[in-house]
Amino acid sequence: MKMPTRNTLALIYSGLIVAGFLVFGIIGILDYFIVKFILFSSFALLAFYLISILFKDAESE
Repeated sequence: MKMPTRNTLALIYSGLIVAGFLVFGIIGILDYFIVKFILFSSFALLAFYLISILFKDAESE
């Protein structure tokens, strides 16, 4: 089985974050602090991951 690429992993992860915002918003628990913390921290981790990908690509060139 072939491992997914970095771009595919980033797309899947961002899709899960968007789905989380959608589902928790529909359910009505998006106002809870712990839910906001989990979703926004996952967004921050995604941003950190994408920045690290950019730096690794810049170093390899």
